[in-house]
Amino acid sequence: MKDKKGAPRKTKFDIKKITQLQGYSSFTSALMAIVLGLIFGFMVMLFANPGSALAGFRFVVLGGLGRIGDVFYFATPILMTGLAVGFAFKMGLFNIGASGQYTMGLYFALYVAFMWQLPNGIHWMVAILAGMVGGMIWGFIPGFFKAFLNVNEVITSIMFNYIGMYLVDMWIQSNATIYVSSTTRTRYVPMSAQIPSLGISGSNVNFGIVIGILIAIILYIVLQKTTFGYELKATGFNKHASEYAGMKGKKNIVLAMAISGGLAGLGGAFLILAPSGIVGSSMTYEPINIIAANGFNGIAVSLLGHSHPLGIIFSAVFISHIQRGGTLTSLVGYKPEIIDVVIAVIIYFSAFAMIMKSSAGKFIKSKFGKKENKENKVAKEAE
Repeated sequence: MKDKKGAPRKTKFDIKKITQLQGYSSFTSALMAIVLGLIFGFMVMLFANPGSALAGFRFVVLGGLGRIGDVFYFATPILMTGLAVGFAFKMGLFNIGASGQYTMGLYFALYVAFMWQLPNGIHWMVAILAGMVGGMIWGFIPGFFKAFLNVNEVITSIMFNYIGMYLVDMWIQSNATIYVSSTTRTRYVPMSAQIPSLGISGSNVNFGIVIGILIAIILYIVLQKTTFGYELKATGFNKHASEYAGMKGKKNIVLAMAISGGLAGLGGAFLILAPSGIVGSSMTYEPINIIAANGFNGIAVSLLGHSHPLGIIFSAVFISHIQRGGTLTSLVGYKPEIIDVVIAVIIYFSAFAMIMKSSAGKFIKSKFGKKENKENKVAKEAE
């Protein structure tokens, strides 16, 4: 469209401005990683069982849509562990101990659920807060070692995964109120301690997902709009410069790891306090001396979401979506582990974020740059 002078009129849609937005490059790199991962997954399916590849891939991509309640339920714990890892990373810390913090939060929530007698309206709330406290304690210790003893947080946090897991399994098995030896699992959580359901039949989805999304939004506001968030990010960028500017680096490290642990602990609480589709039942925990996978899945969720609280919401739902679809691939002859291959490839590609961003930028310029230069040339000639 041209104006009265014959020069091209500027429209409201400006692709150049869109490409300069803060979250554009992160979004495009994550999207490219997802597409490439799905393509690779389809190739693996094609190689393993050519006759069922299309049906299996359809389950992976669309299977979760028919199980939306389960998608959001299973997204809740990895959303919280993803936020835990992402929050610490903003501080320049790699919290690889989310599994231990998650398990410790699960135990604290279980303990309050079974051992404390509280009114129905607040019992589940107190149990959730107890889970957060358990995770904070388990995150505080590596943070303290890092801040005051300069011990690498990766080493301490991963060791505390094992310590936390063995401690929780021991505590649960020695408590007859919580543990049933004949079934080798915990008892059903009392009704008063169960998080209220969202009412989707055949699913465990509950208000935990709503609380998790609200927490992610609050984290975004804290990191982007508050002095505390600015200090955390500044300390992460350059510890020495931030201390020179008057910021308390050691205090911020301990706080960041404690908050990160609290977020992971909430993930454990949300999982174990979930009601079941069967009235009166709930989720249970089996102490089998295995580190919780949800802690490491949170690392994948955080990487795909580029450690951005809002991006982590969508990456958690997406990972849960393809996991639910992946479990259906067994109907056409595939092992459910095929989806782990797809997720691993997606995270592998997302690790090359800078390459993805560069490729996306070159693609946009090649498509729209020539057109923009031509319009500018016409405008100059009209003048």
